[in-house]
Amino acid sequence: MNAKTLDIIRGTSTKPVASEALIEALHREPRAGQLFVGYPVMASTDGPIFIDALLVSPSMGLICFDLIEGVDTGDLERRQDDAYSALTARLLRHRDLIAERKLSIPISTATFAPAVTEGKLEGEHPLLNRSNIDEYLTKLKWKRANESVYRHALSALQNITTIRRPAGARRNPTDGPRAQRLEALENSIATLDRSQGTAVIETVEGVQRIRGLAGSGKTIVLALKAAYLHARNPDWRIAVTFHTRSLKGFYTRLIHNFVLEQTGEEPDWSQIRVVNSWGAPGNTSRDGIYYEFCRTNGLDYLDFQSARNRFGYDNAFVGAVTAALDEVELSTETYDVILVDEAQDLPPEFLRLCYQFLKPPKRLVYAYDELQNLTNEGLPTAADIFGTDDNGRVRVSFEQESEESAKRDIILGVCYRNPRPILVAAHALGFGIYRDPLDEDTGLVQMFDRSELWADVGYEAVGGTISAGELVRLERNPTTSPLFLENHSKLDDMIRFERFGDESRQAIWVAEQIKVNLVVDGLRHADIMIINTDPITARRRLGRIRARLHDLGIRSHIAGVDTDSDEFRQEESVTCTGIYRAKGNEAAMVYVVNADQSYYATANLARMRNRLFTAITRSTAWLRVSGVGSGMESLMEEYTRVCNEDFALAFGYPTNEQLAQLKVVHRDMSHEEEISRDTGRKAVADLIKNLDEGMLRLEDISSRQRQQLLDLLDEARRTN
Repeated sequence: MNAKTLDIIRGTSTKPVASEALIEALHREPRAGQLFVGYPVMASTDGPIFIDALLVSPSMGLICFDLIEGVDTGDLERRQDDAYSALTARLLRHRDLIAERKLSIPISTATFAPAVTEGKLEGEHPLLNRSNIDEYLTKLKWKRANESVYRHALSALQNITTIRRPAGARRNPTDGPRAQRLEALENSIATLDRSQGTAVIETVEGVQRIRGLAGSGKTIVLALKAAYLHARNPDWRIAVTFHTRSLKGFYTRLIHNFVLEQTGEEPDWSQIRVVNSWGAPGNTSRDGIYYEFCRTNGLDYLDFQSARNRFGYDNAFVGAVTAALDEVELSTETYDVILVDEAQDLPPEFLRLCYQFLKPPKRLVYAYDELQNLTNEGLPTAADIFGTDDNGRVRVSFEQESEESAKRDIILGVCYRNPRPILVAAHALGFGIYRDPLDEDTGLVQMFDRSELWADVGYEAVGGTISAGELVRLERNPTTSPLFLENHSKLDDMIRFERFGDESRQAIWVAEQIKVNLVVDGLRHADIMIINTDPITARRRLGRIRARLHDLGIRSHIAGVDTDSDEFRQEESVTCTGIYRAKGNEAAMVYVVNADQSYYATANLARMRNRLFTAITRSTAWLRVSGVGSGMESLMEEYTRVCNEDFALAFGYPTNEQLAQLKVVHRDMSHEEEISRDTGRKAVADLIKNLDEGMLRLEDISSRQRQQLLDLLDEARRTN
């Protein structure tokens, strides 16, 4: 068995004393497995059944504990029987847990009452206390213990087996070889790891943050957490909010499936709400946290146009949120829990607005990827975001109260979305690790401000050191990038880069490849995504590919254009999208088209590389990157160097001076700034040409201007 320790995952429990006594008793002897407290919630004909504690053991099977605080045992026989029936019914729906029409894993039930002095081990309904629980557990043996069955049981209890797939279970996975491999891959990732399970179930009375890189499961964790809290506390008012509008349908489906699976009942959508961060007037489908905050507190609501006119394009939302916070002295507290996804794409002020919108004890859960844009340093500290109280004490702290308490700060360190080669290629291209420096002293486009972030995203230095001016070689290990994610295909099938003479040839190739994916490989339309990284040109440039797909009888749609703004996929249709709507979504087969624009960019190169990084990391299994001309050829050369380094990142770590220079050269610029820069470059080029050709003499330039030029050039030489 792989499990060697007993992991404790604490959910919502109404029996805290008995729960802690059980944990203490189980820790007296070395045990393996996972103990869930206050989990799972299961359906029955009489309504949801709440399991007090469930031990999933690789050597004993499943042990369901009915906990008692005090000495009144009540009808323990009925409670144990109900739990046994519900647990059996849940697991019998999973064919991987059935052999010869019986469950492959044993289920035991027992009542644990630490305050009871006289226990009972005999019979079908044992009564355990502190003194006899070890004897009871020693007698439990899983005679045909099986690691695979153990993992499948965990998956079934966590409800992940079908929830990760974009369109439910596959009808005919044997229709094509690629579909078979995808089916096996999806089954392999269908069990949450400990950190994910902890993030789903453990809830603090206050603020909790969940951190992890793209693909670590933050969105699924938040959806399951919202559904679990709704099942446990149906009277709570819960909101789930996010930056990317196309996530709304995904969240709604996940929460619906999970609540239905757990309780046998539909979610009460009046109590658990999936809403955008901004929102707008109209029906409830247009609601958003900011809009509702304004409406509830009687504030002026600013739509995007009004906010842009007042605060500028880039500061529209932060300006609107800040104005709302400034206008209200004492906010109406409306929600019991708010869960925020994609917090890195939302202003910190929005988190403060959510905090003010909550009833005590201010249950706010926010998840973010510190590295979604590669150069981000992450969100500000809790003190900076939430401030201090009247006594000068910070309102929010992520320090752990004790080892036994629920975790306030959870890091999801394993990437389950992207195979290692795809993720490393994304980082290499995103940072420009192997980019030719051209007229610069480094090809790097951008770099982390804090070098320790490399470890946070799963890299380790296997050569050199991560120090300014030093050579370093960084690699991912099987712990942070599990090998099974990349073993499904050979490298040249997992990743392909293709260069074409023009976009028409690219469109023909992409369409024909997708036809093979659907007809020969057995993939579904929902398994495929086509991404154009430039959001401005996406509709026009994806049109060529869609026309070719139409000629081949393949339906396609542009997310947010041919669909509602809150929808991403359509049934039996291939999803085409710009980069912003792709964020937060994933697909097994991803086509990144017109990638050459990420090489040609003369302005905002860091932004363009970030878009390429995000597009590549949408792929869970196979990646196709295509483009046109010499820019694509240069991008392919970068990828070839990644391959030659066996998917390691080997480069000279930038000095502080180089880091500063990168931020200047490849900084984000507005359209007006780009025009101004290009105008200035042309003026300099014209000045040099005119001087060189004698059309302008140095004497024609005033002595003051000549001196200013000399001073600027001298300063540039000294700083570079």
